[in-house]
Amino acid sequence: MSKSRNTGFFERFANWATMATGSSGAFIIAAMVIVVWAASGPVFRYSETWQLVINTGTTIITFLMVFLIQKAQNKDSKAVHLKLNELIAAMEGASNRMVNIEDLSEQELEQIHKFYVKLSQLAKSEDNLGCTHTYDAAHVNHQEKAKRTLSTTQKVNESKNKNKQGNGTA
Repeated sequence: MSKSRNTGFFERFANWATMATGSSGAFIIAAMVIVVWAASGPVFRYSETWQLVINTGTTIITFLMVFLIQKAQNKDSKAVHLKLNELIAAMEGASNRMVNIEDLSEQELEQIHKFYVKLSQLAKSEDNLGCTHTYDAAHVNHQEKAKRTLSTTQKVNESKNKNKQGNGTA
């Protein structure tokens, strides 16, 4: 995709600022400012004004950078979610319920997390390393296993009852 021409001034500025401030050059400039400030201490006799200059400057820059960093993080996070949604949508057998999962409540996410922890524990106990399940497939597999277990339990009980009847005990 090409860059949109409808990108506003703030969007262009935020992109430029995050790229510029995340560079080696920006770090070197910041370090040099600190060195110059520290070296100028004796000239200004380490006055309160001398200290106030660096404190005020760094506070203002930090305050503004928080917003720029959050904007960049939001954009990157949205892009990653969209890419993951595309992979989920394109992958056969993947649960489409996982698309936009980030919109769920914290409690709902925790419930799904617990499910996957249990699924992970089950997978570790199996000998088949290739045995993996999606959320939906695992639910279906669980239901099928429950049916088989119930059926097996019923057969075992029937067999026990027949053995008891054959032995003359009831």
